[in-house]
Amino acid sequence: MQSFDVVIAGGGMVGLAVACGLQGSGMRVAVLEQHPPQAPDLQAAPAVRVSAINLASERLLCHLGVWQDILAMRASAYHGMEVWEKDSFGQIRFDDQPQGISSLGYIIENQVIHHALWQRASQCSDIQLIAPSALQQVAFGDNEAFVTLQDGSMLTARLLVAADGAQSALREKADIPLVFRDYQHHALVANIRSVQPHQSVARQVFYGDGILAFLPLADPHLSSIVWSCDPQQASRLQGMSEQEFNQQLAVAFDMKLGLCQLESDRKTFPLVARYARQFAAHRLALVGDAAHTIHPLAGQGVNLGFMDAAELIGEIRRLHQQGKDIGQHLYLRRYERNRKHSAALMLASMQGFRDLFAGNNPARKLLRDIGLKLADTLPGVKPQLLKQAMGLHDLPDWLQDR
Repeated sequence: MQSFDVVIAGGGMVGLAVACGLQGSGMRVAVLEQHPPQAPDLQAAPAVRVSAINLASERLLCHLGVWQDILAMRASAYHGMEVWEKDSFGQIRFDDQPQGISSLGYIIENQVIHHALWQRASQCSDIQLIAPSALQQVAFGDNEAFVTLQDGSMLTARLLVAADGAQSALREKADIPLVFRDYQHHALVANIRSVQPHQSVARQVFYGDGILAFLPLADPHLSSIVWSCDPQQASRLQGMSEQEFNQQLAVAFDMKLGLCQLESDRKTFPLVARYARQFAAHRLALVGDAAHTIHPLAGQGVNLGFMDAAELIGEIRRLHQQGKDIGQHLYLRRYERNRKHSAALMLASMQGFRDLFAGNNPARKLLRDIGLKLADTLPGVKPQLLKQAMGLHDLPDWLQDR
């Protein structure tokens, strides 16, 4: 039986971030992962699953020592954002130059971030990557938790971290209930080549009951799209011919980038809001999708997870330095309180946006168009919105001045 201070179930982006953040703390950390990542083929076309990394997450990744590795592989800075409603005058635009910053964020393939964090973790002396491995049984004792893996090996830990995704087995074994809401939307993701260059601007259009986002990739004519619509439309879009899909896409996007050409497979997945009733329990902390999932319309899902990781890293390090039991729920409540508050605000904001822009009622359409116009023109509004989008209001103390 191996003994660790922290065992992390799930070696995805958020779980690995927690592990890397604990390197050098004097604690032994294990990461359990069923599917170790493969090195991305940088000669191949970009993968369709990407994340919009904001400034707060960039700061964390810099601190973990992986940001330069990510940039060296493949990442695309975006310098502007445009949001508008189809067939209306309502629109808002953000630019990085008036804010005195180098970019608003980066569009990065998930596999690139994952690989960089995995490589970093594999080089850390305090971290043991146990892969492939799958958790079979868990028992929560007074002073430690006991984990049995499918191969029969056993581990003990003072703290378990559930970073094993939306269908978290560890959360279920701890009997932590979920509040969830089906958005009644599916997301279709794909890579698209456009006639006109994207000019490093992220764009999003609301139309009726759908939302379509174009996220700029490193190639000036290549974008990753996230098309959120009802399940029936998503199924039709996935099944139609490439020619018909290209036409539908260009029309839905108001021909902003001219004619579009599909450059990848089309993948769809259902969108569900999830919110764990507890983010911490005795000997257990939840992070990332194990704790919450949100609508991708603002691209904040992975950023929310990275801030979970940042908050938990700071809390575990503080408790350890003070000689306190890192697995006591009493001491984990500060992490739980801070992150539940942030996740609840984000979930409410996403639901509010989706409800506001749903449907074509003329009165509501006029109201939201006026709102977008005012937000675009009133002084002081856009800097505040940008600060929220960049995550600077949500940084834990230890990352504030980095």
